[in-house]
Amino acid sequence: MSNPIFDRLQPYNDLPLLPPTKEIENNPLIMKHLVAASRALATVNGNLLRLPNPLMLINTLALQEAKASTEIENIFTTEDELYKAISATNKDEKINPATKEVIKYREALWAGYHVLKVKKNLDGEFIQQIYNQIKESTDGYRPTQAQVVIKRGESEFRSGEIIYTPPRAAGLIESLVENMLEYLNDDDKYPTDPLLKMCVAHYQFEAIHPFQDGNGRTGRIINLLYLLSKGLLSQPVLYLSKYIIQNKEDYYHRLSGVMQRNAWEAWITFMLEATEKTSLHTHGRINEILAQMEATLEYAKGKMKWYTKELNEVIFSQPYIKPDLIGDTIGKTSRTTLTKYMNELVAHKILSTRKDGLRVYYINDDLIRILEG
Repeated sequence: MSNPIFDRLQPYNDLPLLPPTKEIENNPLIMKHLVAASRALATVNGNLLRLPNPLMLINTLALQEAKASTEIENIFTTEDELYKAISATNKDEKINPATKEVIKYREALWAGYHVLKVKKNLDGEFIQQIYNQIKESTDGYRPTQAQVVIKRGESEFRSGEIIYTPPRAAGLIESLVENMLEYLNDDDKYPTDPLLKMCVAHYQFEAIHPFQDGNGRTGRIINLLYLLSKGLLSQPVLYLSKYIIQNKEDYYHRLSGVMQRNAWEAWITFMLEATEKTSLHTHGRINEILAQMEATLEYAKGKMKWYTKELNEVIFSQPYIKPDLIGDTIGKTSRTTLTKYMNELVAHKILSTRKDGLRVYYINDDLIRILEG
């Protein structure tokens, strides 16, 4: 059934409030996908308990999510530039703009994660803080006079055509966001499964489009932090952006389907399938990292008596490793001895080297293989 009040060229000021109709909670297809997604999510969450240091390994996974999320909005960087940037110890080192956008996304995710430990629930101020960190701004919601529209990309058919005009009226964005947050946070008034709420609210956030730019990245961080707030995840490891990139056309088609035809079933099943497949992929990736860590530790200890479990964890904390990080882990040692240790790690192929001008990077090729697989 089409939505008679939707006109892509006019501000969607009649965007319906949440919740949607009760029918979605009684839809057999949605319920089938919800069960599968919930099981997969619980599996990956349980697998986190096997990690010796979750924050270290999740840091590398968060980097992949940040890269994928920015690619959805046509911000591209290479893995090489990205790994160099996060291994940098000097903040004055030059980082290209696209790489900087990726790093800001990752930083916003982690900042939100730490704030959520204190706040417990999402609120309007919290959402604006996430956006401001992504954009390095102090802006709030977009002003009423801002003529923000969504257009087709340059590579698409009928490029530049307006496909959606988000709500635009005094106080409207604030009230729509407040309604969305009440739906997410008030489980007594809206006793819907949190995973189902996440799917619904992600559509609503993108339809509200509360900021001038960066709404997609902000919305994807909100998805993750909301699941954390409800205890469905203990660490931020559900990275949906790769799945969305692989199914980008379908993602936007189903988003517009809700706006134009109230097609909630197609949208929610897409998001639940994304959750299920991403959870299973992440579960497998964690298993691969753990197996590789164990194999590397056993091999390295047989070759180098000074090699420890703690050092092994550091080597798997990020793809590009600075010698100083190794030195800090094994204790204070001379530059000569540290150079000797780094050369041994390279000789035994635990790390490899790459030169960039005068700078030498030490690379964990096994970790990169897993992350990019």
